Amino acid sequence: MSKEVKVPDIGDFTDVEIIEVHVQAGDDIHEEDAIVTLETDKASMEVPSPASGKVGELKVKVGDRVSEGSVLLLLEGGEASSKVDPPSPEGHQESDAEPIEHPEPVEQRTVTAMHQAPDFSSVHASPAVRRLARELDIDLNQVKGTGDKGRITREDVKAMLAGADRPAGAPAALKGGAGIPEIDLPDFSKFGAIEEKPLSRIKKISGPHLHRAWLNVPAVTHNDEADITETDAYRKELDNTAKADGYRVTLLSFLIKASVSALKKHPEVNSSLNASKDALILKKYVHVGVAVDTPDGLVVPVIRDVDKKGIDEISRDLGEMSKKARDGKLGSADLQGASFTISSLGGIGGTGFSPIVNAPEVAILGVVRAKMAPVWSGGTFVPRLMLPVCLSYDHRVIDGALAARFTRHLCHVLEDVRRLVL
Repeated sequence: MSKEVKVPDIGDFTDVEIIEVHVQAGDDIHEEDAIVTLETDKASMEVPSPASGKVGELKVKVGDRVSEGSVLLLLEGGEASSKVDPPSPEGHQESDAEPIEHPEPVEQRTVTAMHQAPDFSSVHASPAVRRLARELDIDLNQVKGTGDKGRITREDVKAMLAGADRPAGAPAALKGGAGIPEIDLPDFSKFGAIEEKPLSRIKKISGPHLHRAWLNVPAVTHNDEADITETDAYRKELDNTAKADGYRVTLLSFLIKASVSALKKHPEVNSSLNASKDALILKKYVHVGVAVDTPDGLVVPVIRDVDKKGIDEISRDLGEMSKKARDGKLGSADLQGASFTISSLGGIGGTGFSPIVNAPEVAILGVVRAKMAPVWSGGTFVPRLMLPVCLSYDHRVIDGALAARFTRHLCHVLEDVRRLVL
């Protein structure tokens, strides 16, 4: 008996493009085998089979757009599970996930030309191709499609970018996107041996988003430091107890909780600009994204409602998210809804950095490894554990004074754990 295998819960996404089909009719597949890969503007995700069996009929192909409940295939000889786990972002293998900073952007930030985005509504192209064209600042109305029935393909867009299909009299295409010329790439093989390593799919997807954020957000970074000597001693006590229950209490839990206090005191930092950029959308919830390193790139799982949780519950949530990242089980819902982001390099090192604001959020907190430093106590220098913090913020929403007040409040809370209950 055949069973329909459908797209499971993929959060708020609809009309998601299928970029890979991993099976074909007649294939024997096992439970959890990947069926298709979907691509959104935030991540790619594989849809697993809910049961073992034989693919009787494939209902989709590459380029099709699907939503929750769309039928992917008919499965013969297997009992489909009543509950299918949400698909996970592609590429996460079993390895320790560590919080890291965002990939470093290019230095050139000056936008030399601004114009209204072209209308692609009448163009015969997939959403992925339309998105690629917008990212590369290519007008699809000027591109000649070579696909089936004149459909514009990725190769057509790339050819336009290279100038191979530019209309007569049209100005040279600008390769960097948003009017920024691309840096000339020399033939590196002339200087020695080279190897070309393809970017992971996660980096291919997140890269354009980071580039857009870098170009569109006038970001400034404010630096401060907190004396966490007593807080870290208390953290170690909690961690010793937590180990017996199978989880850990890290400094990140305290950073999240201290951020809640600072966000409550300064709600503009927990906001986004509206579409017309003339008002703030103040968020009454506090969901914190935590930038996590994986072998294939950066992901930002979200810890929800942290304002309603204590250190213990936040620590457990962080542990669960880390395990899901290691096992490749982060679903689309785990990556959505953050109102503030923390990017920590504490497990690696460094003395400071400027993380990229995760637009449409208006601020992101970066932290590095705490270190012992001599601090003047009024009569002598004493060794104290000092934690550097770096707040990158959207200067359209947050000015320097507000940034300084926010980080100072954050540091005050971190310096005295009693303030966490206020």
